[in-house]
Amino acid sequence: MQNGSGPGQGEGGAPLHADGQDGQDAPAFAQERALGDGQDPASAPDGVAGPGLRASLEAIMLVADEPVSEVVIAQVLERPRAEVAGALNDLAGSYTAEERGFDLREVAGGWRLYTREECAPVVERFVSDGQEVRLTQAALETLAVVAYRQPVSRARVSAVRGVNCDGVIRTLVLRGLVEEAGTDPETGAILFATTGYFLERLGLASLDALPELAPFLPDNIDDEAEPGHEPAES
Repeated sequence: MQNGSGPGQGEGGAPLHADGQDGQDAPAFAQERALGDGQDPASAPDGVAGPGLRASLEAIMLVADEPVSEVVIAQVLERPRAEVAGALNDLAGSYTAEERGFDLREVAGGWRLYTREECAPVVERFVSDGQEVRLTQAALETLAVVAYRQPVSRARVSAVRGVNCDGVIRTLVLRGLVEEAGTDPETGAILFATTGYFLERLGLASLDALPELAPFLPDNIDDEAEPGHEPAES
């Protein structure tokens, strides 16, 4: 026995749309559903609901190979910067609360995903030995001098370390950790400073986040070159 509703019709003969709502306009319903999910239907083509703000941020963070600024993200998503900043902080907080294996950090003027510190042993076991070329002790010492004395000349770095550092500084420049930062107005020597990549690798938001150096130094340390060592030419 037929109940008066034919194929493609709802109760009482009202036409059924693809979304299953009796007599309701499909694009209008899609827009209402998008609003209910916290999504922005205006950015989705043909009235189809697009990804929400959280999903969009996660997608961007997953493909970013360097920290992405809030301004860039806001432009891409066509959202107010304040809204993007709030969503990023909420996302970072949720990852921490859920004890994920990764966290979202604000470093070097932007945002990027990093593996969580307590997961380091697992990651180290996963990464084969030799895949990542580590800095030598001399390079680490030179990088520390540049980081805490910047902008600084090659001659000054060599005087602090007591050995010629020209080759080491060239290596640090090639690795993208150090860059030229102008010249000394008195001597004309090229000055060097750390890069944004340096901050990114250390997970620091700015140079102000560098640890205090004083507790690690002996008393009355002499910055001048040790006897028998000649500083490098600038």
